[in-house]
Amino acid sequence: MNRDSIAFSISITFFIALFLVLLSFTFLYKVSEQREENSWQKRNMQAAKMIFREFRHDGDIASIQEDLELLGYSIIRDDLQQKILQDAELISQKRDKKHKHQMQELRLDAKNFIYIKTPRADVLMQNNNEMQSYTHLIFALFVFIFFIFLFLYITTLQKLKPLKSLKQQVEGFGDEEFDISCASEKKDEISLLANEFDKSAKKLKKLRDSRDVFIRNIMHELKTPITKGKFLTELESTKENNIKMQKVFYRLESLINEFASIEELISTKKRLQLRKYNLEDIIDNAVDILMCDEKNIVREFGDIHIKVDFKLFSIAIKNLIDNAIKYSPDKKVSIKAQDSKIIFLNRGKALKYDLMRYYEPFFPPDKTDLNQGFGLGLYIVENIISANGYELKYEHKDELNIFTLEPKS
Repeated sequence: MNRDSIAFSISITFFIALFLVLLSFTFLYKVSEQREENSWQKRNMQAAKMIFREFRHDGDIASIQEDLELLGYSIIRDDLQQKILQDAELISQKRDKKHKHQMQELRLDAKNFIYIKTPRADVLMQNNNEMQSYTHLIFALFVFIFFIFLFLYITTLQKLKPLKSLKQQVEGFGDEEFDISCASEKKDEISLLANEFDKSAKKLKKLRDSRDVFIRNIMHELKTPITKGKFLTELESTKENNIKMQKVFYRLESLINEFASIEELISTKKRLQLRKYNLEDIIDNAVDILMCDEKNIVREFGDIHIKVDFKLFSIAIKNLIDNAIKYSPDKKVSIKAQDSKIIFLNRGKALKYDLMRYYEPFFPPDKTDLNQGFGLGLYIVENIISANGYELKYEHKDELNIFTLEPKS
């Protein structure tokens, strides 16, 4: 174990505390034992003194028998004395040389006896008192506190475990390894730290994905206007060609603005400006950005108004129109509107995968599909429409791909 680690410090603190508790209980145990022994000896001495006093006044032991019984002692008769004295274990012995008295404490079969020898007579008594012992209580209390300490020690070390996992995952941050999960439902400080780290990792992952999408989208989307521009530079300079060239530059400028908006949205930095707009105006703006031929688009809707961010929602519409045209054999897309729903229809085969899979950046892995732009298109669409309070649904019916934008319920 690392001597500089928190776990090592906690372990040392625990063992020192446990040692001190053990030392305290050992001292308390010994003191309790000694007090019990002193109390026992004091009672025995009290009974012995009664007998010594009675013998010194030439009294009869039978006269104090009732007093002895009140103290909890009973006199053993001659027929049992010899057997007890022969088999009993000597515990302690005291002598009074002046008066020639002797007192012995004996034990046999968990019973305690006092044997008193005087010049006049010998007396054997059984101590019938029950000793009040607290040693078992002290021992039980120590065991209880020990397990409490042990439980707290193990619990504390368990709470420190996420720190080790957190350290290992932080080491991968330099290599942009943000695919981690260290969230916890616990409420202690380390778990809260792990939760904040988990949130930060997810934000950084989203920023990284945003950057990748941004770069990949630029590479793909700029191909068309650049190709058109190169082609126009090789043609004769006429008014018509100059207008087309201006449109190319307008398209490039629009694309740059579009990329900036997408990057801000995906990296959660952009605040949307939600206002009511005419659907016709949004479709017109999307078509202008796409620079596609109007004959490829069939509009079948009336005067519809929707509350969205005009600029971003136009980008989402543009991507849906672009995908529909590219993947339709007749290169046409029909746009309808029912209540608050916007429907895009194009002829073609059904999607190979579930719609949710296309929301992943750079999906599908098929390079041919990706070069056509489908993998990034729906990823961008999903982010934009979700931020605008819409969701995308898909079905394939009567050889038609049907994408429907509808408000979230």
